[in-house]
Amino acid sequence: MAPRKKKESASAQEEAPMKLFYIFYSQERWDNWINSLREADFEGGDDDDMPEGYQLLNGFNQDICIEVLKIIKLYQNNRFSKEESMNKLIEVEEIIMEQEVGEDMIELIAPMHFQLLVLFASAKKYLEGGYDEDIKALVKKGRSIDEENTEELLAIAAEIGANVINGKSCCGRYIKDSEDMGVFDEWLIQIETMNEAMGTLKNFDEEAGEVS
Repeated sequence: MAPRKKKESASAQEEAPMKLFYIFYSQERWDNWINSLREADFEGGDDDDMPEGYQLLNGFNQDICIEVLKIIKLYQNNRFSKEESMNKLIEVEEIIMEQEVGEDMIELIAPMHFQLLVLFASAKKYLEGGYDEDIKALVKKGRSIDEENTEELLAIAAEIGANVINGKSCCGRYIKDSEDMGVFDEWLIQIETMNEAMGTLKNFDEEAGEVS
């Protein structure tokens, strides 16, 4: 008589995390945003309203931010392993950060690329773990670093961003007025965008087979 299959294996199979087919970002998506920016008006707008083009640029940044943080959210929901999440993060980072931008767009996209450095650094730091959880102390430390030392500033900002990904709030009250704004403030503003994005993803999850 053949031995019975162990019930444990069937149970373990049922409990295995559901694998997802999900495109977090694509070249086509990037190109669509760039084409929309090329057609947008950066001069018009009322006194109280930001011109259409800059509103669109902010939307572009937010779109990238949300899609990157969906990877982290699915990791938090045990849909992806740490290794899978890191690989998907790097795939999106390559699409976003390694783009060759045309001369007509470089003045718009280069600053956004600079801001997005902290998005990817924060997501990686969160996955890696081992970051300081005292945001106030981290901000103070960041303020003490010379503006030209961008590598060290980014490392501190990434720790703040990792805290935001982990559920803490930041960074409106730490951002300087526009006249005194520096590199660190630019990254704090991006972290504030991440904070807002995590709020929109509070109940996010995806069914297997869905694609963006």
